[in-house]
Amino acid sequence: MFGNWGKALQRQVRRLGRDERAVTAVEFGMLALPFFSVIGAIMQTSVVFLTAQVLESAVNDASRAIRTGQSQAGNVTMEQFRSDVCSRTYGLIPDCAGLHVRVNVITNFQAASAAPPLANDCTAPCDWTETETWGPGGGKSVVLVQVYYRYPIFVQLGPLGMSNMGDGRRLIGSATVFQNEPFS
Repeated sequence: MFGNWGKALQRQVRRLGRDERAVTAVEFGMLALPFFSVIGAIMQTSVVFLTAQVLESAVNDASRAIRTGQSQAGNVTMEQFRSDVCSRTYGLIPDCAGLHVRVNVITNFQAASAAPPLANDCTAPCDWTETETWGPGGGKSVVLVQVYYRYPIFVQLGPLGMSNMGDGRRLIGSATVFQNEPFS
């Protein structure tokens, strides 16, 4: 009784072993997660580097008003400067209040020292350790402008990921040093 049934089962298993109709779907299923993870990481890397470059340009452009004395003449505040920088980022920085701004007069160009405003070994939530400052200076002052942002990283790939902070975000920043024009 089980003899015929056993032979029929063996034939079915052999026939199923030669069936190649779903091979492509099975292979895609095995490779889909790694493939889309790599695509996501490439896209995220591109957006992070684009955001860093746009932030650099935005800080340089907004700092022009300090360099020419327009900020000083118009009594521009740090919040207005932050808003000016943010308006030049084309929406790549979603939280403008998260920009950390430091504008200081320094003695000379050699005294310029740009350091990130948080601890290197920070752990979540990685809060700012330096206070924000606003001192655009007068005519012929040497000014150091620094703007930092904690950018969220969505695709975490362990040590190969883009985050450089303990809470999984990436610190991006821009610093520029210039001498104000001789305005009065």
